[in-house]
Amino acid sequence: MITSLALIIGVSTLFFALVLSLVDALDIFSLLIFVAGFNILQWLTSPYLVDFMYHARAISREESPQLYGMVERLSQRARVAMPRVMIADIPIPNAFAYGSPIAGTRLAVTTGLLRTLEAEEVEAVVGHELGHIRHKDMQIMMFVSMLPALFYYLGFALSFQTRYSSRDRERASGLAVIGALSMVLYFVMTLLSLHLSRLREYYADRHSVSVVDDGARKLSEALAKIVTYTGRMSLAGHVHGVSSFKALFIADPDTAGKDTAEVLSYRQTSDQELVRNILSKRPSGFDSLLELFSTHPNIVKRLTALQELQQA
Repeated sequence: MITSLALIIGVSTLFFALVLSLVDALDIFSLLIFVAGFNILQWLTSPYLVDFMYHARAISREESPQLYGMVERLSQRARVAMPRVMIADIPIPNAFAYGSPIAGTRLAVTTGLLRTLEAEEVEAVVGHELGHIRHKDMQIMMFVSMLPALFYYLGFALSFQTRYSSRDRERASGLAVIGALSMVLYFVMTLLSLHLSRLREYYADRHSVSVVDDGARKLSEALAKIVTYTGRMSLAGHVHGVSSFKALFIADPDTAGKDTAEVLSYRQTSDQELVRNILSKRPSGFDSLLELFSTHPNIVKRLTALQELQQA
């Protein structure tokens, strides 16, 4: 993860240094400040938007002693400050960690998750989300997601400037080339950001295994159930309007139907059989291509990594 982050920052720094040496630094700095300020403001206020969109509310120990105690116990094991425990009233089984300096850190599980998973599997999911909090993934991904936006708006601004500017043609051509390069780097940075997002899911899975007893088995079963149940709901057309912040989720609801379409035709007699059936589906080249544009790893690869941790 450190290597990917260093590559993103390094490429961005070099390109911005090139741009500043060729165009009006004041204009570029103004653009950078505007985009950075907008993204930071969005990050600071996004927890309130998430709560509104997903009907999330805080719960007390008295209201849900098992879930509250689970988060409290695992927070102590993970050596992180206990987040505010939230329940999101959406039907798909999922969970997410989110927050900001003004809203505090929050960990939400959905009503669908509590209905679908057993208590030990919910525990493994909580361990995963606490991994995101411990690794400061919310802050890292906020910073990283800002960079593609900077390149996009830089490319748009330079394209607009060359089209309507009265400067000489040679300079306008140079600015047009830089604008085109900005758009290319926007695409590359987006792919690198998605790669980093997938890596953080693997690290959060590993964290769950480290703080939850028999965590690899529990999380494998939890993920298998999450994608299977979400896949059924997706294929039935019952998943609507829940993907706006899907990067927060433990599993991507948009790919659940595709990931488990074949498995849904099998009859499973146990949770472990469900895991084995998903693992029996080898990812195709097309699956690997789609994964490049996903915030989450392919479910087969993810379960394979957990199996390796279980056998270690």
